[in-house]
Amino acid sequence: MENSLKKHFQRSFSLMIACCIGTASSLLFVLPVYAQKAERPNIVLVLVDDLGFSDTGPYGALDLETPNLDKLAGEGIRLKEFYNNSICAPTRASLLTGQYQHKAGMGYFNVNLGLPAYQGFLNKESLTLAEVLRSGGYSTLMSGKWHVGDDKDQWPNQRGFDQFFGFIGGASNYYELEAKEKAQVPLMLNNEPFYLEPGKYLTDEITGHALDFLTAQNQTKKPFFLYLAYNAPHWPLQALPEDIAKYKGRYKLGWDSLRTIRFKNAVEKGLIDPGQKIAVADKLLKPWNKLTYDEQQYWQLRQEVYAAMIDHVDQGIGKLLEKLKELKKDKNTLIVFISDNGSQGGNGLRLYTQRTTGPVGSAGSYEVQNSNWSQTGNSPLRSYKDSPYEGGISAPFIAWYPGKINANTIAQGTAHLIDLAPTFYQLAGITYPAQFQNTKTNALAGKSLVPLLTGQVNRVDRAEPLFWERSGKKAVRDGKWKLVSLAGADAKYELYDLEADRAENTDLAAQYPEVVERLKSAYTVWASKNDVVDYEKLRPLPAAGVQPGSRRTN
Repeated sequence: MENSLKKHFQRSFSLMIACCIGTASSLLFVLPVYAQKAERPNIVLVLVDDLGFSDTGPYGALDLETPNLDKLAGEGIRLKEFYNNSICAPTRASLLTGQYQHKAGMGYFNVNLGLPAYQGFLNKESLTLAEVLRSGGYSTLMSGKWHVGDDKDQWPNQRGFDQFFGFIGGASNYYELEAKEKAQVPLMLNNEPFYLEPGKYLTDEITGHALDFLTAQNQTKKPFFLYLAYNAPHWPLQALPEDIAKYKGRYKLGWDSLRTIRFKNAVEKGLIDPGQKIAVADKLLKPWNKLTYDEQQYWQLRQEVYAAMIDHVDQGIGKLLEKLKELKKDKNTLIVFISDNGSQGGNGLRLYTQRTTGPVGSAGSYEVQNSNWSQTGNSPLRSYKDSPYEGGISAPFIAWYPGKINANTIAQGTAHLIDLAPTFYQLAGITYPAQFQNTKTNALAGKSLVPLLTGQVNRVDRAEPLFWERSGKKAVRDGKWKLVSLAGADAKYELYDLEADRAENTDLAAQYPEVVERLKSAYTVWASKNDVVDYEKLRPLPAAGVQPGSRRTN
């Protein structure tokens, strides 16, 4: 009897302690909605490179064949406004850590400018998605482009990934031309060199290794996180001949007409509000009807290759969906598809195009997509990659999670890269640690999108503005207002009402000086908090033989 009462008391006391702990925890943070479920979701994050706002079928590019992205969008959710950091490395820093890029150590690029916020690689205080998810019991897999740390101690396997295939830097050929000793496609497989066989296409290799990782991971009982970071459609313009052939003649209507068609398609799909205008055309670009016949043929081919590169990524996503179904994991997997920045603009890239030794699209091509077709890719938004205008920092967002996300949903509001980490951790039932391996961590900067994904709310509302700074170019987004300032000591401030003018055609700074001052003050506070400094004091000198600014083309 005495032993029975003792056991009963112990059980009751244990239950009371557990309840107290649970109550205290609920006061500290909102319990993850999926934390109590036996089966936690698998997470696939698909990142593509230099893809414009309207460069996929779900966002208005009906000239492109993207049936698998169409499927994800039709069965999932798309956001009208999802923001990145305008260029490769800073975007990846925020994406992988949930921090603003400066707080993560990547304020400028993967170039060390001599200050902690500009060291050019991820700091230890900013935990990666892989580090946090692995600590919570996930397998962590990556295939593709890294670009957030060049030295070996900064590579994916050293920052939380169990498996890694891909390349470390910012760009790569898609075909191998040289002998192994002079590899043009500098790949790694778990810290060891990997050589691409002649004739193999890099996009296929990135997909193939991701699928191999999933097959091997299936032997475990863990959920998985897969970071699938395609470098397509980033230059050089290289694609499979059969994919290029699918688009032969499809772009003879030219960039002026196509950008208008894509704009209308986006409005019809509900991704751009009725009454919005298309961005004023780039005055530096030559109208299509002013080109000679030969010039039109030349530019058509470039867009045909670019389309083929996007098409092949979509094919890879189709293979991913097939693998998930084969492994019986398709019903419990979240897939998020985004781009690192807007489409590549600029015409001063001769440093790279001079390397071309073959026709556009071939293994010897080192051509890029210039502003003319890039303006179409970002339609109806203004400007290009590495710009604080909408065409530089706004890109597609598609999320697919069967049974959890309502099909064919389009949501309003301002979401950002920094929101993905808290979203994934909430879904995984993992509390972001205040300390990790004896290091105090940076607090997460974003907000969870789980309420939006699960239909609890129908828009993203933020209590604080969003901020950008990259090589002196600044922006602040607060509600409908957006403040923009370009680089330079004499740069003026521009103000746009994005609810009425997403194309940023009409500067309202003179009409609303009080809004300008309020957002400038908010920026100053944010910059101090995130160790942002005056870029003019940090501007890196170009290396010998390198054109100024060429580093920014990655």
